[in-house]
Amino acid sequence: MILVVVMLIPFRAAFASDGVKWHPGHYYATMGHGKNNPAYMKNVYAELEQTQALRGLQVRYAWSELEASEGVYNFAPIDAILNELAKRGKRLFILIQTKSFNPKYKSVPDYLKADKYENGTYIFVTYGEKKPKGENIKLWNPLVRDRLIALFQALGERYNAHPYFEGIGLPETALGEPLTKFTTTETDQFFINLLTVHQAMRRSFPNTVTLQSVNHPRSILKSFTDRMKSIGTALSGPDIFLEDPSMNAPETKNTSKGIYHYYPELSGIVPIAPSVMQSNYVMTQHNKKTREPSIQELLSFAKNNLKANYIIWTREPRHFSRLLQVLNEPDQTREPSGGLIATCPKAFRSCKS
Repeated sequence: MILVVVMLIPFRAAFASDGVKWHPGHYYATMGHGKNNPAYMKNVYAELEQTQALRGLQVRYAWSELEASEGVYNFAPIDAILNELAKRGKRLFILIQTKSFNPKYKSVPDYLKADKYENGTYIFVTYGEKKPKGENIKLWNPLVRDRLIALFQALGERYNAHPYFEGIGLPETALGEPLTKFTTTETDQFFINLLTVHQAMRRSFPNTVTLQSVNHPRSILKSFTDRMKSIGTALSGPDIFLEDPSMNAPETKNTSKGIYHYYPELSGIVPIAPSVMQSNYVMTQHNKKTREPSIQELLSFAKNNLKANYIIWTREPRHFSRLLQVLNEPDQTREPSGGLIATCPKAFRSCKS
């Protein structure tokens, strides 16, 4: 692949400076490397066209896909999909992957492997095992933090004012079980720096929804979501597990409450954008052999329990046909938001549809 330095041509004339693009509703999400497969994307675009309730698409990009060498960005893949969506009146969310779940999958640019970045990433494992499961960024390192901020600044220059670029965010807060333990200071600084990145994201994307997928650790959830409210960062999540004991856990004297309790607390203040992932279609608890929920159950939980403005539905091969069937029902086609909460969040000065 030939990398190019992207010409950062802003779209400022296309959008007012004081309004956030606001098109709540149901969004599709591609799986794996489908975004790079023309035949796969042809089917995705056709399904978007045929499903009124689907307002757009979420696509994941590894940091390494967008910045192969320091300060040299390749946004052509984003442009290609955004152009196809705009032609169809559909919108784009992107998620910047800084964490991988395959040790062979490179999540960050090679230049971050330098000593000053502490090799850029750490390996995490399955609890109780030593076999590498994936990698996550060493965000406690201030130089790693600053390079991530630089990526969002470049993305913001190009896409903030584009009318069909709806949102951008980062993956789950769960750190994974590190192969080599890190210190409490490093853990604390990881989340401090993550919030600093989000402050910078809001500055780079003043007219665009910015989001953070939040799940674990439970000990940081209160303080972390409090800061999200003040920054204006949308609360998202990687999963809807209807009966997961950790995510649904009540607060006790010795333990913090699970993330699902925070959604209604932040509703109306920041955007709420839960996701339905592959495993959510087949089980109701994380890594547990449980019953298979219906699409209606997942929809009801996101809408009524989590107070969703957006729901991001993964296009899982075995289940997307029944998802599309539900999304074509009258309750989801009666209004543009697909029956979800459409009120502009208080964190935004104003919203523009």
